[in-house]
Amino acid sequence: MSYPQLRLDQQLCFPLYAAGRAVTRVYGLLLSELGLTYPQYLALLALWERTEPMAVGDLGSALKLDSGTLSPLLKRLETAGLVLRRRDPQDERRVLVELTDAGRAMEERAARVPTSLGSALGMTQTQARELSDQLYELLDSVESYLSAQA
Repeated sequence: MSYPQLRLDQQLCFPLYAAGRAVTRVYGLLLSELGLTYPQYLALLALWERTEPMAVGDLGSALKLDSGTLSPLLKRLETAGLVLRRRDPQDERRVLVELTDAGRAMEERAARVPTSLGSALGMTQTQARELSDQLYELLDSVESYLSAQA
């Protein structure tokens, strides 16, 4: 090989990509028992953190999803009876999303998912938190770089 820096084992992108796919598969196994997909779980996580309805745009920003991806996801959650969507009475252009009673009850059923994931990954809670912190730092750096390129 003429350029050793191009070896697969020298790339940051590959272990990030492969690990992300593998972790998402583990989540898929854990969430199938709840009848949720991984993106639906992420949306519910964001909604469980709030006591008030959340604007769809704010939810999309929090999850880093565009409306073309988020709208069908929310429609499926609404069909499942976990969320309600409605127009904001103070600004008809905005759509608000709120949990139903069933959506709130799902939180208790999902509470074991993080612990089960940690067990599946063979990581302590401290190791998982450290890795998460590093990944958020990486995400912030990449987003800053991309913003500067725009």
